Amino acid sequence: MYTYEKKAKEGQLKVKISKEVWENAIEKAYEENKGKFNIQGFRKGKAPRKVIEQTYGDTVFFDDAFEAVISNEYSKFLAENKDVKPAEAPHVEMNSFTADKGIEATLTFALMPEIVLGSLSGLKAKPKAVKVDAKEVEEEIKRFAEAHSRYEESEAPAQNGDFATIDFSGSVDGVKFDGGTAENYRLELGSHTFIEGFEDQIVGMKKGDKKDINVTFPANYQAENLAGKPAVFAIALNKVEKKILPKIDDKFISDTTEFETLDEYKSNVKDTLVKKAKEQAERDYEVALIDEIVDGCKADIPHSMTHHEVHHMIHDFEHRLSHQGLNLEAYLSYIGKTMEEFEADRMSDAEKNVKTRLVLQKIIEENKITVSEKELMKRIEEYCATYGIKYEEIKNSLTPDERAYFENEAIMSKLMKFIKDQNKA
Repeated sequence: MYTYEKKAKEGQLKVKISKEVWENAIEKAYEENKGKFNIQGFRKGKAPRKVIEQTYGDTVFFDDAFEAVISNEYSKFLAENKDVKPAEAPHVEMNSFTADKGIEATLTFALMPEIVLGSLSGLKAKPKAVKVDAKEVEEEIKRFAEAHSRYEESEAPAQNGDFATIDFSGSVDGVKFDGGTAENYRLELGSHTFIEGFEDQIVGMKKGDKKDINVTFPANYQAENLAGKPAVFAIALNKVEKKILPKIDDKFISDTTEFETLDEYKSNVKDTLVKKAKEQAERDYEVALIDEIVDGCKADIPHSMTHHEVHHMIHDFEHRLSHQGLNLEAYLSYIGKTMEEFEADRMSDAEKNVKTRLVLQKIIEENKITVSEKELMKRIEEYCATYGIKYEEIKNSLTPDERAYFENEAIMSKLMKFIKDQNKA
């Protein structure tokens, strides 16, 4: 039995569980869990319920039974009230419990906000014209050549761009610190790998030179015992290596690429840059269209949805940090922010993410954008062709999550085509 009331952005569901329903739930919890208990004098899974309750306490099956009856009532309510759309799992509070009357509880949950769409056509966003000039082509070819550079040892003074092999020993207030000493460390000058000012003071040194370098650790340096403190590094320059760029000509191109001449390679580079620029311009255009549509919509996003999105974003960020050998606590210390400040900084982006998802879903629903099985398979074929995967090997072995991923990709592709079709000149 339940009663429902809508309060602003929340739904409040009050449920009453009778004594009989509760007793059945306890008995079912016992049957499902009795095999977990070891009771002296009984084979495992054969101990009577009362014996288990006497041994482990009267409430040993309470949590499982409570979760089951609440979940059942909640599911029943949603099935009978399809117009009620919760935005999150409910917060459950037990109001009362007595053996002779059963349970009364209140479920509170944020409701999906109403989305009022603005116009999908006549938008200001326009695709940008793509142009690749000769300078961009030359810069790309230069980067390619630099990747094939070689380094030669030199007696000349070290300059930015050179590799310097050094011994160094750092100290603060005359005391050496952990991690401040190394031998034959190969450092690219100008890479800003070390503390600001460190590499600049090596510039001009020659092989065999020694000197003391004075630097100051940043105030937000991750090692708190060094943060903001001046330090002295004793430096010995063991070797200087100069970058030797290859001559960019037909021979270099034929030796390092599938092309025979520099002109052929330039033409290919330009075509590649144009293709990338067009793809980026199209992505930018799509983002601009979506941003304009979202800005033109009305939606009062519940705080709980934004808060949940922030935690999802931070969890994702923390996961990416772990791949770099870092953790969130160290990162926050480095940037000098508390977790509360870090979360607050992301609230605006989180709200935009939630609103964007809801708006796009509303457009999909209102315009009945769906994907047929044929369209789904075509999307999978395209993916396989892009990544060199055999389509026949995976089409019948997709996991539910993989299938959902491709369905979402296909729907989003149709959605963007639909929006762009509404804005054709």
